[in-house]
Order: sequence, then structure tokens, then C-alpha cells
Amino acid sequence: MRSGAKVAVIGGVFVLAAGGIGYGAYSVLGGDTGDGTSTAAESTEVKTGPPSEKEIAETSKGFLEAWASGDAATAARLTDNESAAEPLLTGYAEDAHVTKAVITPGPAVGAKVPYTVKATVSFEGKTKPWSYSSELTVVRGLTTGKALVDWDPAVVHPELTEGAVLKTGESSTAAIEAVDRNGTVLDKETYPSLGTILDSLREKYGSTTGGSPGVETWIEPADGQPDTTLLTLAKGKPGKLRTTLDANAQAAAEKAVKQFSSASVVAVTPSTGAIRAVANNPATGFNTAMQGGQAPGSTMKIVTAAMLMEKGLVSANSPVECPKEATWQGRTFHNLDYFELPPTDTFTTSFARSCNTAFIKLIDETEDDAALAKEARDVFGIGLDWKTGVVSVDGKVPEEVGGEAAAQYIGQGTIQMNALNMASVTATARTGTFHQPFLVAPELDGRQFATASRSLPQNVTGQLNDMMRATASWGTGKAAMASVGGDKGAKTGSAEVDGQGTSNSWFTGFSDDLAAAAVVQSGGHGGDAAGPVVAAVLGAGS
Repeated sequence: MRSGAKVAVIGGVFVLAAGGIGYGAYSVLGGDTGDGTSTAAESTEVKTGPPSEKEIAETSKGFLEAWASGDAATAARLTDNESAAEPLLTGYAEDAHVTKAVITPGPAVGAKVPYTVKATVSFEGKTKPWSYSSELTVVRGLTTGKALVDWDPAVVHPELTEGAVLKTGESSTAAIEAVDRNGTVLDKETYPSLGTILDSLREKYGSTTGGSPGVETWIEPADGQPDTTLLTLAKGKPGKLRTTLDANAQAAAEKAVKQFSSASVVAVTPSTGAIRAVANNPATGFNTAMQGGQAPGSTMKIVTAAMLMEKGLVSANSPVECPKEATWQGRTFHNLDYFELPPTDTFTTSFARSCNTAFIKLIDETEDDAALAKEARDVFGIGLDWKTGVVSVDGKVPEEVGGEAAAQYIGQGTIQMNALNMASVTATARTGTFHQPFLVAPELDGRQFATASRSLPQNVTGQLNDMMRATASWGTGKAAMASVGGDKGAKTGSAEVDGQGTSNSWFTGFSDDLAAAAVVQSGGHGGDAAGPVVAAVLGAGS
């Protein structure tokens, strides 16, 4: 996009003073660190085992005062990756234009030393204070035995990643003022989950929205991802960018995902594909809701049911078998807690109760192991290169054979989906026609939307809606959807993950012309964790 102790820079020179780690008062003038960095890290003795408390204190002190003095070479030598550390430490003053700073370490916690930074950034007459917190860890050098700072770019700033750099200067694109569909301003502070999305929107549309650039400090990643603005020294004129988001639904989504350590949710409008909300917890970093990929569990039965009904193998009201277990080509599947249903119960009951075996037992009649993959692509638009306006992943349902194909019928195996994909699946089931999800209007940049090759027959669409209504009114989604009004439907899912003791919780549902899907990592049953997240968003948006 754009080109404990206190360590202070005074007039371009850093000073180290007393702090929580037990440092004595110390000042550094110019680039000379004197004897202050004569620490345990310089000892010729080859030691083993974890660094001692004294080594941790002396090594961290030596590193901080060298960094503070602007002596990047000395600071880098006190790390376990000198070649990677020196350029970033040098760039702190030269590229990020930090002219004054106070670094205050707190008490060491084991080998970790936390600290706060209160800095001043100056560029071409523009000056702004800048504060943040980070930490370093002292480790034993593998070959030297010396106590060294375990190098990580996050030592310099917590949001720095491998290969990324800090820069200050005039931005190459104007800032944007992103607004929701009703004109409400969307910002990172109010809606933290939108941070990466807003950065992406600025990167892509900042130069075309009529604004002017400002002066900023930013992180420039090495992987081509959008820059992250950390500090604005002088504001440019932001260009206004209207999105499809809905501030009320977004606020509800942000609040809902915070109940869990790892959760994502997306809401879309079935009649148009407009994205109304996107939220993740954690809110910073990777946009799991739109870019992630994992097995969606029984929420995938929406697609499987559509395929089976299109082929005329079953209808919503026809009886199906739901035994405790079912085997297909040597692979055995079972229902949750090995429940079974009477053979006179309908396909709707098996769908609403999330019976795995009812779906597995119908595989043989499809006479095509790849039938589900074709249904997902041709009707639900999965894998058609969606162009949402930001980076997104549009799901994967690979063509499989045998037991792996059977696992896909119940949303396991090689299927990869995210909350955006499953919200779109529900939206398609709701109307019978795939509308590619989007965050900004295609007219802004001439994007061509992906289109599915066909719609669902009207009778299949009606049956899917009825089956999802049953799930919401008396099936596995009843408790979660109790607070949701309007014409409503749902599907629950629990996805097993190798090496994970508790399954991931999936839930998707609709209320009138709004569909949403959520996943909670290790959340267990779909209705227990992801269900309330979806219900909160549907309630706010309907």
C-alpha cells in the first residue's frame, strides 16, 4: 500500500532508566553502548539448560539498551537470529522514523519479559505519539550456550510477522470511509472483526473512491496481503465506500463470537447474495469466516438432501431407514450416541434429528460417487471462484470414491467449507438459486459474479425449506432458534477433527430474507455453541 526499565530517545538518542525488572538507571548517548551489554550472553562458557533469572535480566537489558541506542548490530547479536533481527531493528528508526521512545519492561514471567513502548514518530514535519505493548523471551543458544533473545518480529511490534516491515511515509492510496448499506460508518474500533476487511477494501478501492493520501505508520507484509495501518500522523481525505454490511447485524455478530475463544459467523441475503455481517474471534489476523476451510459436519446435509431429492431417491415425507450404524464399502458410520429411528419415520425426521445413517444408506442408489461434488458446484456454486470484493475462499467438495465419498454425505472427509460458504448454501436452499455473495457492488470495479449452471426445481426448494423449518421448530435446532422470529429454518452440525477431543460446532439457519452460518472450534453439538451465534445475528438483522 505504502512505501520495567525505560529506554527513551531524547532528540534522537535513547535512554534506559529504572523499571520493573530491577535495572539501575542507565543512559545511552549516540551509538555507544559502553560496557552495559557485557552480559551472560557474552560469556565464553558453553552452558546448557534454561537461562537463569540473572541471565534473563542481563540479556534483556543488554538487548533493550542496544536497540534503544540505535545500535541495531549489537542488539541483533544478542538474539538467536542476527541476520533476521538487524534489518528490522535498523528500520525502526530509519524506515518507521521513530525519533523518541520510552520502553518500560515489567517483571519477568519465567523467561518472558513484557514491556510497553511509548514512542514518537516524525516524518517531514508531522509528529505523533505512538504506544503499544510487546514482549521478548530469553532462550539458551543451541550452539553457543549463551543466553539470547529468541528472535521474533513481534519483539519490535506485536503485529509484525515474518518478512513484514515497519514503514512511515505518505500512503500510496487514500484512506476510505467504509459505510454500511444505510450509511453508518464502519471502523475497526467499533467493529474489530472488520479490521482485515477494511484494510483489504482500502488496498483495492482506495485509489478509486475520490480521497487523498495521508501520512501514516504501517506494517507492510511480505506475502502480498494488505498493509496494516498502525498510526496516522496526518489524515488525508478519505473516500467513501459503500458496502453491503448491516451495522446492526455486524454489531450482533461481533458480540456473539466473543463468547468463544475461536468462532466465526457470516450472514447473507438469500435474494441477492449481499453479505450483511462477518465476524471472527480472535478479531485480528486471518479472516477465518471468509478464508478458512474445514469439514462442516451435518450442515452439509442441506446439499446432500437436495441431491437425493433431485434424483428422485427420496422426498421430505417418504419413510427412510435410520439404524444405529451403516457401512459403505468397508467404512462404518454411526449416529450421535448411536440413536436410531423407527423405519416408518420420514426423511424430514432424519434431517431434523440429524441422522447420519439415513443419508449413508442412500448412497448406493445414486450410482455416482461424484454426485455430491457435482450438486455442490452446479447448484450451490461451491468452487466457482467467487469475487466478493475482498479475498475469500468459495469452498471445496472434491470428487471422491468409496468410503471417502460417503463421508462427504454427512459433511466429513475432504470437504472444506467456511462460514461464508455455509451461509451461502442456506441462502441457495432458501430461494433455490445461487446468488454469489458479495461485499461491495460489482459496478465499482467491473467484477463478474460466478453463476451456477442451474437452479433447484421448485418442489425440491420447497421441501428443503420445510425440512429446515422442522429442524428449527422441533428438531436439533429448536433451542437455538427459539428467540428468532419470522419464517425460520435451520440445520445443525458437529464435525469431528483428527486429534481434537471435542467436535467443532456448526450451525446454519435463515429468518425471512437473511441466512447465517457459524462455526465454533471445539464447541461440540451444533445447537449448543454455534446455534446461539447464528440466532443472535438473525435476530438483529431480521
